[in-house]
Amino acid sequence: MAEQKRDYYEVLGVDKNADEAALKKAYRVLAKKYHPDVNPGDAEAEKKFKEASEAYAVLSDPEKRRQYDQFGHAAFDGSGAGTGGFGFDFSGADFTDIFGDIFGDLFGGGRRSYGGANNGPMKGSNVRTSVHITFEEAVFGCEKEIELTVNEECKTCHGSGAKPGTSPVTCTKCGGKGQVTFTTQTLFGTMRNVQTCPECQGKGKVIKDKCTDCRGTGYTPMRKRFAVDIPAGIDNGQCKRLTGLGEPGINGGARGDVLVEIRVGRHPIFQRQETNIFSTVPVSFAVAALGGDIMIDTVDGKVIYNVKPGTQTDTRVRLKGKGVPNLRNKDIRGDHYVTLVVQVPEKLSHEAKELLAKFDAVNDDSLHAADRYMESQKNNTKENAKEGKKKKKLF
Repeated sequence: MAEQKRDYYEVLGVDKNADEAALKKAYRVLAKKYHPDVNPGDAEAEKKFKEASEAYAVLSDPEKRRQYDQFGHAAFDGSGAGTGGFGFDFSGADFTDIFGDIFGDLFGGGRRSYGGANNGPMKGSNVRTSVHITFEEAVFGCEKEIELTVNEECKTCHGSGAKPGTSPVTCTKCGGKGQVTFTTQTLFGTMRNVQTCPECQGKGKVIKDKCTDCRGTGYTPMRKRFAVDIPAGIDNGQCKRLTGLGEPGINGGARGDVLVEIRVGRHPIFQRQETNIFSTVPVSFAVAALGGDIMIDTVDGKVIYNVKPGTQTDTRVRLKGKGVPNLRNKDIRGDHYVTLVVQVPEKLSHEAKELLAKFDAVNDDSLHAADRYMESQKNNTKENAKEGKKKKKLF
């Protein structure tokens, strides 16, 4: 018993009012999913691929779609050999455009060319390099000089690649078109493919006698220096583009660009997040408790900041407009955030200890405050007695 065919619209997953673009999009998804090259040896995938291809072949053709909408699958019964198992003739279907996209996606070659000249002007390749700058240079901008090697037109052959006194000749393989055409028999019938001529690489001409200076390339490498204007506010990893200073174009095309990656060095005290700067500043215990002025380092130099009395450690303050300029508008700047860290002294004199003990006794309401004060007094008495004995021995 013959296998019951599914509705073509159901196969592609579209409704009966789907236009040509919707049909092509639906089929492209299914073809990429079930293509035999993606699923080698998978009979079920091959079956679904053929089913989707048959559905697209009918629905993408206005006349066949009209017949199918009127008579269903009966419109094509006994229509010819076609594809195994489905009894449909693909010879009139045009898969050229859609398979150019699919094959490019499957095999990473980009969209395949199926017509038109391929030897027109093409932009030259971009050249990549990098330059190191300091944190401050990134903030305020600077100018750097780079040196790199790029190809320039050969002075001997003036870019033709041919030996002086000779000229390139028309390629016999492609007849000067820069492309060659070949046909292949596929599941869908005969397909016509156009590729770049391997003999002349799409130029349409070949060089019989090559220039000895450039070896037929038409270009010679040259070491050149370029000035790079680095804008204020640029960040690590961003690129500065030097338009038209890259590799020469092909067949009269424009030169490529030079892409300069900016690498910003680390700063010993500043850290950057977008247009804001962050740093940490130590504050003495006395200044944190009583308040007072401190000096803070910024990218603009030292500034005076007044610490409020009773400031706690890890307090963050903002210095407005002391950050990094906006890359698009250097007059707009971020802020500088400073974390104040209260410093606890590690070594204290006897007098300092006594004063701190008194301070603790006056400000501490705990039960042990007086005890700590009395203990410090005893320690100070013992230390003073020791000092007195040492003096007596000396005399």
